[in-house]
Order: sequence, then structure tokens, then C-alpha cells
Amino acid sequence: MDDSILRRRVYGADHDDPDPGPRPGRVYGELVGGPLDGLLLDVTGWSGSRLAEEARLPTEIGRYGPGGRTHYRRRPSDPARWDWTGDSP
Repeated sequence: MDDSILRRRVYGADHDDPDPGPRPGRVYGELVGGPLDGLLLDVTGWSGSRLAEEARLPTEIGRYGPGGRTHYRRRPSDPARWDWTGDSP
């Protein structure tokens, strides 16, 4: 695994987790832009059709605060990156 990825935090990891980074044997996409910029999204086991869908991720730090979701879509030209497409309540 790339050293730059090893130092990254995975979306959904507990804030008090002493090792919030990626785990060996898992597959990750980098979230680009928006409130979760730079976090890694664990997409291990996702089907091709699921990977083609927009990921709607719960977050308290998006436009709508607690209960809101932020949306990311896999970049066609670089499938390892997921671009922010907006937030929803």
C-alpha cells in the first residue's frame, strides 16, 4: 500500500481510534472536495453497479449539519478518486 495512503484517515473511523487509517486487504477511494476532502472511503466488496452509484455519506460537518449527508461520485477518469457533488438534508 502507498505510504501516503497509510497516513490517511478512513471515513467512519472513530475519532478516538488510535489507528484510524486504512487496513491491509481493503480497497479505498479518496474523497475529493467537500466536507470530507482527503478522507478514504472503504469500498471493499462493492459491486460494479454500486461503485457506479453516488455515495451519500452521513456527516455532521456538511452544509446541513447533524442528520445531513454529503454526496460523492467516482471519477470516471480516475476510479481511485471520488468527487464531491453536493450535500443534502
